[in-house]
Amino acid sequence: MARIDIDSLYKRFGAETVINDVNLSFEEGDFIVLVGPSGCGKSTLLRMIAGLESISAGEIRMDGKRMNELPPRDRDIAMVFQSYALYPHMDVARNMGFSMEIQGRPEEEKRSKIEQAAEVLGLNRLLQRLPRALSGGQRQRVAMGRAIVRDPSAFLFDEPLSNLDAALRVEMRLEIARLHQQLGTTMVYVTHDQVEALTLADRIVVLDGGVVQQVGTPMELYESPANLFVARFIGSPTMNLMDIKVLAQPLGEQAFLSEASQLGIRPEHLTPVDAGEGHLQGRVEVVERLGADSFIYAQVPGAGRLLCRSKGNTSLKPGVPLGLHLDLPHLHGFDEQGQSLRHA
Repeated sequence: MARIDIDSLYKRFGAETVINDVNLSFEEGDFIVLVGPSGCGKSTLLRMIAGLESISAGEIRMDGKRMNELPPRDRDIAMVFQSYALYPHMDVARNMGFSMEIQGRPEEEKRSKIEQAAEVLGLNRLLQRLPRALSGGQRQRVAMGRAIVRDPSAFLFDEPLSNLDAALRVEMRLEIARLHQQLGTTMVYVTHDQVEALTLADRIVVLDGGVVQQVGTPMELYESPANLFVARFIGSPTMNLMDIKVLAQPLGEQAFLSEASQLGIRPEHLTPVDAGEGHLQGRVEVVERLGADSFIYAQVPGAGRLLCRSKGNTSLKPGVPLGLHLDLPHLHGFDEQGQSLRHA
């Protein structure tokens, strides 16, 4: 396991700065997820940790040792890419152990490590198969097995599930979580999928434009977003946002909202009530019945479309007027710069 420290890190391509003064510390055994939209710098940051991308300024240390000038092979890390990058003419066992093969490691050591990794990943019966005879999920397991046999101090994952269908993504997400629990090795994982981030991470790093927007546990980011960007990005469905002027009722003693320009409320904290009641008035636009939950989209004058998340089924139908009640303890206020007043 490794501790990773990142101090005042910059990456520039000509005049463009894609990593801008990033300062982070990852403890031994942490599962860290770097998340953000395309082009936010998350993969670039991961590649800088791996040594695949040069550093314009700043420092990366692993267990106190400066990594800036070390080549990837000397950093004691293993990386799992979006592409499986398996050798098509080699069977599973040889694909997993090829790094040891080119290092000239003893045959008994290779066999032992391959068997151990195969046991962890459920690949025991597939060791003699070629990649073309494997499913997408099995190929990704082989790619992870290739990393495990190296017994690294840290694993780096660069959007490893992007090529899988929805069902396989869920399955492999569970596999990766189980792998971390079993190995206890430091893992840094890049994704644009905030569901992956929320379900896998010990801590999430939210990036936008190469700048760290917030670092925290999944529930810290969900319940106390630092700014509008994090509020919009974390959570599925996303947070409702509205101008404070649309409210039909006062907000009582929510003193921190006196400086608010915008309000935010999660869909599960916005409750449909009878027309004429509640803090907002609107009309049902669309109802999505998902079994355990119903999503009720309402058009509210001045606020646009807002989403309520209700348990079970609902009798509401499109076109029906309704009121909306805000669960005030879960209300978020944001100032004109988009910074959270609650978080401050």
